[in-house]
Amino acid sequence: MKENSLAPITSDSLTQELKILGLEEVELSLNVNNVSYSVKLEPRVTLLDALREKLGLMGTKKACDRGECGACTILVNGRRINSCMTLAVMHIDTEITTIEGLAQDSQLHPMQTAFITHDAFQCGYCTSGQIVSALGMILEELPKSEAEIRERMSGNLCRCGAYPNIIAAIQDVLEEMSDAAI
Repeated sequence: MKENSLAPITSDSLTQELKILGLEEVELSLNVNNVSYSVKLEPRVTLLDALREKLGLMGTKKACDRGECGACTILVNGRRINSCMTLAVMHIDTEITTIEGLAQDSQLHPMQTAFITHDAFQCGYCTSGQIVSALGMILEELPKSEAEIRERMSGNLCRCGAYPNIIAAIQDVLEEMSDAAI
């Protein structure tokens, strides 16, 4: 039977880990919308709070703060996540895209335009999360039916009930994509 022994805690990497796990603010770099930001924050700060409170990017909404509504949806390395459910320190070497990063040269992204065209919002609170989630869904894999769009967007809630218009906006963009590919 082999005895387990504890080695003395002396390594620099462990010191860094303990610092990140502590309550002291740490300086880190976040790549958001193709801009590198240097921020100083506590390790327990969520990515949502870092985006809104430290970087002033208010498009990503804070609603349930429990990962249930999708209002805080952003893209990390092209995949959608609920930014309220992850810590900022976990995203040092990732590419983060928020609603503010979709427009290019003052030109709205086609999904943003489709949401406006189809009146796919009412109060607008969930809209940024819906748009970013729709883009993430398309990047993950093109949906093949309306039912699949509904299922894959089910993590984004709209209390105003604009779902038919949201689906129409997404279908419009998918149609434009297939027309462009032909």
